[in-house]
Amino acid sequence: MTSMIRRPDRLAVLAAPLLLAGCVVGPAFHAPKTPVPTAFVSPTTAQPAWPKPGWWRNFGSSELDTLVAAAKLHNFSVVEAIDQLEAANAQIEVSGSSLLPTITGAGSGNFQQAGSGAAGASSRSSFSQFGGLGSNKNSTTHNYSANFQASYQLDFWGKNYDALRAAQANAAAAQFNAATVALTEEAAVATTYFQVLAYQDELAIAHHNLDAAQGLLNQLNAEFHAGVVDQPTVAQQAALVASERATIPNLVSELRQQALGLGILTGQAPEFLRVHGGSLNDITIPPLRPGVPSALLARRPDVAAAEATLIGANATVRGAIAAFFPAISLTGSAGWQSTALNTLINPGSVLLSAATSLSQPIFEGGALTGTLGVDRATYREDVAKYEQAVVQAFTDVETAMTALHYATDQEHLQRIAVQRAQSALDGARAQLQAGVVDVSTVLNAEETLLSDQNTLEQARLTRLDAAVNLYKAMGGGWVIPKNEVR
Repeated sequence: MTSMIRRPDRLAVLAAPLLLAGCVVGPAFHAPKTPVPTAFVSPTTAQPAWPKPGWWRNFGSSELDTLVAAAKLHNFSVVEAIDQLEAANAQIEVSGSSLLPTITGAGSGNFQQAGSGAAGASSRSSFSQFGGLGSNKNSTTHNYSANFQASYQLDFWGKNYDALRAAQANAAAAQFNAATVALTEEAAVATTYFQVLAYQDELAIAHHNLDAAQGLLNQLNAEFHAGVVDQPTVAQQAALVASERATIPNLVSELRQQALGLGILTGQAPEFLRVHGGSLNDITIPPLRPGVPSALLARRPDVAAAEATLIGANATVRGAIAAFFPAISLTGSAGWQSTALNTLINPGSVLLSAATSLSQPIFEGGALTGTLGVDRATYREDVAKYEQAVVQAFTDVETAMTALHYATDQEHLQRIAVQRAQSALDGARAQLQAGVVDVSTVLNAEETLLSDQNTLEQARLTRLDAAVNLYKAMGGGWVIPKNEVR
């Protein structure tokens, strides 16, 4: 009898892995075949090099480094993405629990005492003999029990495993999304900070030109009193001074607004933020160029997130297909019951039970069919999103490379324009003092120089923004983890 019991146990142990593996149903995941270009076509002269983590340090600004570090810790979008990642990781535990048996334990103990008195003649006899009422007899009952119950659903068709697989994929997507959010906020801090520097430069240019215009106005006033120039000439220069002075409040306002924008990016109220700034001329722009396009997809967290979401959607479809097949459940219990606590765990007090159940959906009003249809449509939608993310990645790189190339050319040519405008203004002032030209020539030269200087600042800002966007488009030094869900 003993050998007959042990043999099925051994067979059950050997068969368990097969039952756990089961007959997996549904389509296996294969990443969509999206065409990948062989090379980037945007013009560039830099050597191919992928960015590394901490890419913003290449601009050479310690204050920018501090601001980005604050954003990585306190930016609200970054914190929210991290919390979403923690929730997704916790969901893995929830989904994985269905692959393990459920065990519950319970215990109880009760005590009951009942009293009974003798009736009729017996009672009277007792009363006459002992001089009181009839004696009472109490009965006491003790009952103790303890039990454990276990239940397990065989994942024969892989439904529970697919639920775990989907949860793991969603957690991976949340991880990649957190990296995408962090990269986006890092780039936003950099571009906003560069805008602050640009307004500081424009404000310095405005003050410089205002001082020069005011100096010329003072000179013309002196010449007017000496009878050298007429009143219209002085009035014309005074109008220029007033115009240049009027531009300063707007520049100060724009500068302040950009600085305030750094507050929300770094997760702090603007009252606690101190931005010293500087000049765009102090910022280094390193040469940038990505490697081969095929390597880009492993460096973009948004593409990785789209693929992970697609893997999860595929697992959900498989689980929906598995729901059409029978579900097999095993239940068992072991317990002890005794009227004495000290004999509760004796062999004679043991109670055992086991059961197997099978359920097969027959009619569910279209719920399973509808769920499968929804999941398949969601999968197709995620395929389109993945393909869009891939194409968007290449588009972002090409756009940023194009913008950086032509912004570099524009900045170089605009510097030449500023140099020539400055030479023209110096010559016009010398001719004015010599009496060769009138003040209108100087005024025109001043306006040209001011316009060219502001255009130069915008060109340099455009170049810096393009560099930041290229760093972002190339993934900012992020690489896909080796343990990515696939």
